[in-house]
Amino acid sequence: MKAVVQRVLRASVTVDGEQISSIDKGLLTLLGVAKGDTEEQLQKLIQKITSLRIFPDESGKMNLSLKDIGGAHLIVSQFTLLGDTAKGNRPSFIGAETPDLAESLYNKSLEISRAQGIETKGGAFGADMKVELLNDGPVTLIIEA
Repeated sequence: MKAVVQRVLRASVTVDGEQISSIDKGLLTLLGVAKGDTEEQLQKLIQKITSLRIFPDESGKMNLSLKDIGGAHLIVSQFTLLGDTAKGNRPSFIGAETPDLAESLYNKSLEISRAQGIETKGGAFGADMKVELLNDGPVTLIIEA
């Protein structure tokens, strides 16, 4: 399981020209599910993301979490994070989980984040999405579980 987490001032997802999700200050998480990933790994990953102390405190130091600031969380499924580029120039996606199993874990990620009292929105699994964001900092982390 791999996640790219970005601190944002705002982010949105558009499908077929229609905006389906948007958040203001918070985190945008791009989530890739690999073959064999478990719900237990996902629980730990989402807990880690929502607890990351990457928002500035009153002194300007990165010391506050998403929970601390009352920010929102936008989670977007992105199987291309599992692309293997070791051989040639065309990525191989054989390490990505099958769509039905990946979608189940993706939907669970939304539930886990919401269960922590965080306003959580999602993309459209498997759709051609346009993701816009205003990265804050920029602060971007890659987390693997």
